[in-house]
Amino acid sequence: MSETDLANITDLDKLERHINKCVACPLAETRTKIVFGVGSPTANLMFIGEAPGFHEDQSGEPFVGAAGRLLDQLLDTVLGLSKSDIYIANVLKCRPPGNRDPLPEEIEHCRPFLRKQDELIVPKIICTLGKHATSVVLRKNISISRIHGELIHVGRRRLFPTYHPAAGLYSGATKQLLIEDFHKLKYLLSVDDEPEPSSDESQEQMDLFGQ
Repeated sequence: MSETDLANITDLDKLERHINKCVACPLAETRTKIVFGVGSPTANLMFIGEAPGFHEDQSGEPFVGAAGRLLDQLLDTVLGLSKSDIYIANVLKCRPPGNRDPLPEEIEHCRPFLRKQDELIVPKIICTLGKHATSVVLRKNISISRIHGELIHVGRRRLFPTYHPAAGLYSGATKQLLIEDFHKLKYLLSVDDEPEPSSDESQEQMDLFGQ
């Protein structure tokens, strides 16, 4: 799909129908279903994960396995929200075979789709889940242990990285950090903070997802 085609799409339903036809990379040959995203099209909060797993590939929805249940718990008990109040998407829309890490070319094929989802939803805050999703959005390698729980301003956009819920399933300490980060996220959602971009920011810095 060309950038011109995407520019003409004005709602999430149309975008999903277009992505369902995507055969831009070999993942189209191994997927069961496209995992587009779920939630409110006008959400203030958008979560971004890395890629669908087995259960997501079968259902066509993101975060439906054990990690998704922990995310549901955090949404409910800390934020007082449900999945219908927020929006959840992944960097990749198709499952990599064997749940391997996404390849760079796969990420670049899907990047325009993620950018378009952000453009249509216009969330107040984007919360990236885990090192890989955060690195993709920021276009640089990061240490999630160093930047989790910090609000990052990119032009007029606000990014809040935290650990992937899957990490919280295997470590009680990481789960506690997730809980603490979600409490910070709750506060950030309650305040009005729309920073003006500084005059020396480059266009690349202004776009979370890169051009």
